[in-house]
Amino acid sequence: MSMEFLLATGVGAVTATGLYLMLRGRSFPVVLGLSLFGYAVNVFIFLMGRLWTNAAPVLVGEGPVADPLPQALVLTAIVIGFATTGFVVELALRSRHESGSDHVDGQEPGRPRA
Repeated sequence: MSMEFLLATGVGAVTATGLYLMLRGRSFPVVLGLSLFGYAVNVFIFLMGRLWTNAAPVLVGEGPVADPLPQALVLTAIVIGFATTGFVVELALRSRHESGSDHVDGQEPGRPRA
């Protein structure tokens, strides 16, 4: 098996897990799913720069050079992702406090809507 196949399978599994968690009815799995989906996107962007071995990220004479742009994009996305995750966790906690339920629609299953 090639490394590209293993990485593509890993990104697919993390994406599928994140999507499954985002479709759950409670707020914490939704937040966790959003985080996993963000990580899968970051790894996907990183992999778009190709897998390089023994290649410098900066032009230093002769030889292969890895593309530094995906690395810079992923580093920026990680920083923004931490802030966004913190904000979404705070929204989930506030929703839980105000509605008394951790369900995304604020209603317990089986209860009639008011």
